[in-house]
Amino acid sequence: MAAQSAFRGVIDFFNEIGIFDVVLPFLLVFTIVFAILEKTKVLGYEEIDKVHYTKKNLNSMVAFVIAFLVVASTKLVAIINQTMSQVVLLMLLAVCFLMLVGVFLGDKEFKLDWKDPWMIFFTFFMFIGILLIFLQAIKNDSGKSWLEIFWDFIMKNWSSQAVGAVILMILIIGFMWYIVSDNKPKGESKS
Repeated sequence: MAAQSAFRGVIDFFNEIGIFDVVLPFLLVFTIVFAILEKTKVLGYEEIDKVHYTKKNLNSMVAFVIAFLVVASTKLVAIINQTMSQVVLLMLLAVCFLMLVGVFLGDKEFKLDWKDPWMIFFTFFMFIGILLIFLQAIKNDSGKSWLEIFWDFIMKNWSSQAVGAVILMILIIGFMWYIVSDNKPKGESKS
């Protein structure tokens, strides 16, 4: 049996004292909620010398309470831990994709543009990936994930009229969006 490294021992120690189950999820939720409250100024602001200052004390207290409530729920912490680890894998895949695209570009600059079909495909792919990761992370009381439940429902009812109606509605909405979308260049003026 191989000897355990000192760094692995430190990670195991951090796990035992709750760094991964309490401290890191708390910091993540606190930071995100605080940033959103600061950006949106939902709790108001003060004006001093015609400069708007956010109410940091209120924003930090609300973020603090929300982060503690999240950490108190072991199910939410498990979902956060599983989701974040898989989102990091998706980000690594995105970086690998960009490196591969960069190989074929040579010395040209890589620009992502919403007019570019690859950009639309890549964004859609990332959104679907994050959605699937999130659905896989949420489990019911029997231990089945929502993704498994959804997949089982689709497989059992694939030939039903309800699934056919949903697929038809998606196709109609996609077709309508394609027809209605403006394909003219932005620089032209309408006469």
